This record gives sequence, C-alpha cells and structure tokens, in this order.
Amino acid sequence: MSRLTRAAGGPYAPPAAGRELTAESADGARIHVEVHGPEDAPAVVLAHGWTCSTAFWAAQIRDLAVDHRVVAYDQRGHGRSPSSPACSTEALADDLEAVLAATLAPGEKAVLAGHSMGGMTLMAASGRARFREHAAAVLLCSTGSSRLVAESLVLPMRAGRARTWLTAKVLGSRAPLGPVTPLARRVLRYGTMGPGSAPAMVDACARIVHACPRKVRHAWSQVLAGLDLDSGVRELTVPTAVVAGTADRLTPVVHTRGLVAALPNCVGSTELPGLGHMTPIEAPELVSGRIRELVGTYVRIEQREGA
Repeated sequence: MSRLTRAAGGPYAPPAAGRELTAESADGARIHVEVHGPEDAPAVVLAHGWTCSTAFWAAQIRDLAVDHRVVAYDQRGHGRSPSSPACSTEALADDLEAVLAATLAPGEKAVLAGHSMGGMTLMAASGRARFREHAAAVLLCSTGSSRLVAESLVLPMRAGRARTWLTAKVLGSRAPLGPVTPLARRVLRYGTMGPGSAPAMVDACARIVHACPRKVRHAWSQVLAGLDLDSGVRELTVPTAVVAGTADRLTPVVHTRGLVAALPNCVGSTELPGLGHMTPIEAPELVSGRIRELVGTYVRIEQREGA
C-alpha cells in the first residue's frame, strides 16, 4: 500500500469519509472504498489514475459531497488497497464492478468519472453487465485508449521508434521517487501539469504520486504501455463527456480527439488551454461542474423515469 502523505490543509486536503468499507474483487483483491455525503443523495463514483489515490479527488469530494453521495476508491496497490500480482485492464474492470456492487443499490444509477487510468478502467468495464446496470453517464478526464507511449510528449523528441523506446524506459522506471523536494516538484510539474500550475497544486500532486510504491508504479506502467481499449470505447454507449488539458504530455489531446470521434454517445468535449494531465487538480471547479451537469441531466432523469 502507499505511504500516504497528504496536504495538511486547503482544498487539496482529503476530507474525512462518512464511512469506509472494503470491496472484494473477483480474484479476492481487497479494494479500499470511501463514501462521502448524504446517503440518500444522487451517486457519483470516482476512479483515480496511475500512481494516485482517493486523495487525488479531494477538491471534487469536498464540493460534490454537499449534495451528492460520492464514492471514491483506491485502485489495487494504490492508496489503502493492498497490491496484487494481478495487474491488467480486466482486473481494473473487476475492481470497479466490486465497488459498484458494494456501494450502489440494485439498479441504482450514478455518474462515473475516471481520470487517466481511472478513465481506462471505465473503458475496460464498459461492456460489463454491472457497469451497464449502474452507469447513467461518464466523465473521462485526461485519458486515452491506446498508443499511450507512442503518443506521449514527455520527452521533447521527434516522434518515432527512439522516442517511444526511451519514453517506455522513463515511464516504466523502477527507480524510487524519493522525498518530495523542490527538484521533484519541478520534474513532476514538467511531466504532468501545465506550466502555470499553482505551487499548492504541484505540491498536492507530488505528495500523492511519491506515495505510490515503486513496484506498483512499475507494474501498472507495463499494463499502460500495452494498452488497447479501443473496443471498450466503442462499447461505452452511455452519455460520455471528455475533459483534457492542451498541455498534457502524458495523454496529449490527440487522445481526446480520438475518443470524441469514437464514442457512440459523446455529449461534450472540453480542451483546457495550458493545462496538463492532472485536470481534476488543475481545474477543480470545472471538473466538479461537469460532474454536476451530468448528474443533473442524466441521474435525475433516470430517477424520475424510475419513480
């Protein structure tokens, strides 16, 4: 599990959960789950990305939990979910199904939001029966479905075999990240955030990412390097909105535009000038607002039709 180091205060300090539980995945993996907000409120489920944890969604949880039931969980090996030898997109989908089963009533609809690997989780699960039972709408933040290493702009080189090979070595490194130092913050901001990111944003991201164990970071980097979820995008038939930063080096906007073109039911695409990969932290109000819009449009409609 991660060595949790969290922001001490401010909008990026994770709020205390109303309740915590453990969901058991198909292979027995134990998934840490938090539930925030009123139990009878419309539901939102948040899936974080590679090397992150529930702490990544602190700003959205703080905002949405006022009038939503917000479910956030740690992907296996991240945060407070123990690591597992099974690292695959199928495992991600299994874990999401376990969380939905543990937190939502039969037939209950929710908006599902995923950032980066969390968005890939939703694509991987899009054809699953439990996903279709519970997903009213989806928000994909800063994510892609394939060719992640080949399209990455982390290394300022011309596209081609050399850049792809070197990028794979950098992203898949087994080297420890070490303590959060000024140099570490600069490196993280370069690789994952827009150049104008406020120091508090950078510090919050650095604390979360540096808490991820290096073995977990490496294991999931191998899954992402071979990712191919294009078929999952085509099966994502629920209303789906997409958000991305134009300065994203990890999943550049070419991925966003590819998703928009392939999604069967895209209901909006937002490209944020100058922002990087960490959109829920870099643009917290906008991401929360998009989730609210999806809940207001689709979850409440489902509730009225089911009444």
